[in-house]
Amino acid sequence: MLLQTALLIVILSVTGTLIALGIFLALFYFVGKRSFRTIVQRFFGVAIERLLRDKYPENLMELWGAVRRTSVQNILEISLRAEEGKIIQRPLGSPKPLPHYDTLMFVAAQMARLPKEGTIPVDMKVTLGGKAEKPLEIEMPLMVSGMSYGLGLSEQAKIALARAAKQVGTAANSGEGPFLEEERDEAGKFIWQVSRSTWGRNPQAISAADMLEVQMGQGARMGYYAKEPSAVKGKAQKLMGISPVESVITSAVIPGITTPWDWSKYVKDLRKEAAGKPIAIKIMATGALERDLAVCLEADFDVLVLDGSQGGASGGSPVICDDMGIPSLLALVRAERFLREQGARKDVSLVVSGGYATPGECLKAIALGADAIYLGTVPLFGLVHNQIHKVLPWEPLTQLIWYDSPYKNRLDIPLASKSVANVLKSMSLEMEEGVRALGKTSLSELGPNDLVALDEWTAKVTGVKLAYSWED
Repeated sequence: MLLQTALLIVILSVTGTLIALGIFLALFYFVGKRSFRTIVQRFFGVAIERLLRDKYPENLMELWGAVRRTSVQNILEISLRAEEGKIIQRPLGSPKPLPHYDTLMFVAAQMARLPKEGTIPVDMKVTLGGKAEKPLEIEMPLMVSGMSYGLGLSEQAKIALARAAKQVGTAANSGEGPFLEEERDEAGKFIWQVSRSTWGRNPQAISAADMLEVQMGQGARMGYYAKEPSAVKGKAQKLMGISPVESVITSAVIPGITTPWDWSKYVKDLRKEAAGKPIAIKIMATGALERDLAVCLEADFDVLVLDGSQGGASGGSPVICDDMGIPSLLALVRAERFLREQGARKDVSLVVSGGYATPGECLKAIALGADAIYLGTVPLFGLVHNQIHKVLPWEPLTQLIWYDSPYKNRLDIPLASKSVANVLKSMSLEMEEGVRALGKTSLSELGPNDLVALDEWTAKVTGVKLAYSWED
């Protein structure tokens, strides 16, 4: 939401500037150059004198100081809390600047190793859950992340995302909402998220899916979650199997799990329903990551999905978004290291999410050991490409895609799906170009040796060589 708000502020600022400029030009025309300069000079003189003389409690600069001490977003969220006294929900994650991939650079092939020509094909295919009877195979390492129908997105948005995923040969994730048959019909490869809700263990969805993803946590939301009945009405509420007066509840823990030792039996039972399909576990990456991963390995999950603290969620509260978990980069290097130490790296696939927005970030993640990347914010903004005029400047862009938005029917599904497919295709092509520039022809050939770190902290964390070191 921050990006939309910022864009709105820019638009309003530009509009206001143009209006002010028009007024000044009109004054200039009617009163003449000398009088115009005098009027403007006196106006600014009065304003500046007022700012320099007023005591702080009466001075407008006090607001500027407050903004610098906190932020515009913090002030906004204070007002939202003051309005109703309820938990506020921030849809697109934390605005905090966290360590990411900016301090890592690729070692391009040039003289000692030659780059590949642009005509050389690059193998971008990925297999997830290789030890399962029916592993998930996709054409690129980028997947559409779990974004729920009803709890978050509209039917139109979910159909467009699924259709886009099919067009580029990747997978779409249901998210933790109810099973939407129309989404499954549009998707090529479909991942059903077995959520902590009453409808999560849906036999029809499990049968229709190509992979199952048990959702125990995510980067921007953990634990118990409740949504008022008025927020989820109509078709989604019926598919959830709840009455119009019931709150939508997501339990803190997957039903049936009371201790860490229950996970093995849970996965064993779920595997019977999965009929050979891979079973993934999605968790928030935390400071106790290795401890959680040990339980995941003991339970025999096929795929590990780690959501870094940059992840977003339609019902994420600021305290979860801002103050829990660890950044995606740290989660990846710790998980990859732990899996290797346990001798499980070849048996378990590793998928990362949270904060990935560019082809370079995704390619660096693969070089550090990720098998695939979930994208959430990227396809969301792709959905509204060439359709922003339908809501701006009076509403944020996401009003075109939320389930409870009065503007959701304005979303053009064919245009939205084409735009998302173009975004994914473009990112994949750039990643291919990056692989060729490294002198390689497959994602599987990438590794930490293809990277250098720009500072000692990054080098220590990732195990990557320092860029200013000449030692091999």
